[in-house]
Amino acid sequence: MDSVNQIKQRFEIIGTNRKLEMAIEKAIRVGPTDISVLITGESGVGKEVMPKIIHSQSHRKHHKYIAVNCGAIPEGTIDSELFGHEKGAFTGATQTRQGYFEVADGGTIFLDEVGELPLPTQVRLLRVLETGEFLKVGSSKVQKTNVRIIAATNVKMQEAIKKGQFREDLYYRLSTVEIELPPLRERKEDIHLLFRKFAVDFSRKYNMPTVRLEDDAIQLLEKYRWPGNIRQLRNTAEQLSVLETERSISALTLNQYLPHLSGDNFPALVGKNKQDDTGDFSSEREILYKILFDMRADINELKKITSNISGGVVERTEDVDLEARGLPTDSTPILSLPENRKPSIVDDYDFAEEIQEEETLSLHEKEIELIKKSLERNSGRRKAAAEELGISERTLYRKIKQYDL
Repeated sequence: MDSVNQIKQRFEIIGTNRKLEMAIEKAIRVGPTDISVLITGESGVGKEVMPKIIHSQSHRKHHKYIAVNCGAIPEGTIDSELFGHEKGAFTGATQTRQGYFEVADGGTIFLDEVGELPLPTQVRLLRVLETGEFLKVGSSKVQKTNVRIIAATNVKMQEAIKKGQFREDLYYRLSTVEIELPPLRERKEDIHLLFRKFAVDFSRKYNMPTVRLEDDAIQLLEKYRWPGNIRQLRNTAEQLSVLETERSISALTLNQYLPHLSGDNFPALVGKNKQDDTGDFSSEREILYKILFDMRADINELKKITSNISGGVVERTEDVDLEARGLPTDSTPILSLPENRKPSIVDDYDFAEEIQEEETLSLHEKEIELIKKSLERNSGRRKAAAEELGISERTLYRKIKQYDL
């Protein structure tokens, strides 16, 4: 039986996080048994390496190891893929086909995204786990298989069970032993190590000098939440390696490659009134949105006032506080203004026109500023910018043409 360090070297696992090492230790211990294992964790944490570790430590290591992505197989064909089919079982079944459970007899099957399995297939899988028996599609002959099943999911299984999307009995058969992998945000001490490893890999792959992070970039790297986990970190390292001409990466440069889809993904502010050099773009965006909404409400209110005054009619409405603005509050509409009208009414009308013009111009400028900043943060990628702004890509394209950005 291999040690944790030997496994880490063999499978190129980077990191010293205690939760990660505990998961590896558990995989090593269950390896020699035939216990079913369920691996849980967020998407992108590296769940696919755990079944390989378990298989390598088992007596099945010289037999087949098959990994199946259950979420990538259409519902209509998944039974045929897993259990095989007889000739003529359905349209297009021109010959008998072996399924994965038949091919992997004596070995290990890894069912990735097992939470995506349709309910009828879950019933078939439960039978395999309990008796080792299965039926090919279109066959009445029971076949036996001796496979070890390891499953993985990023679905919260208890919620799926409550919603009737996953069988509770199958869950307990799959999760005899459960191994949970921590998300990257809980492995802060490993983030820079992983980045350096990826940077070296891509420098060799693309035959160019290795990118290096400056101190402020390392701090930003460790503060970011990494919703896509290791997969996202690897993609970021590849983009920096290929796109940046400078090999020394600052926090400002790195920030342009980090998609900021929600406030939770942003680095925390340091101090009460002080923000780090990268800026708190999330707070800035929220403030700008609030300003825009407030301005829109003010403009609509002013439009009502100016429209009524310009038409010679001032009506009392629920949306406009006429008394606070010095306007008549009589419930009877005023059809004509008296000759000795107060100058404040005319002044209010002129002021409203001026404010409306200024606010409209300000809205226009703010919209252009928001679009420019979003495009800069997303390196000109319109799809990412549109998602960040909360509009469709077609609308963003139209506005880019409209404002000649």
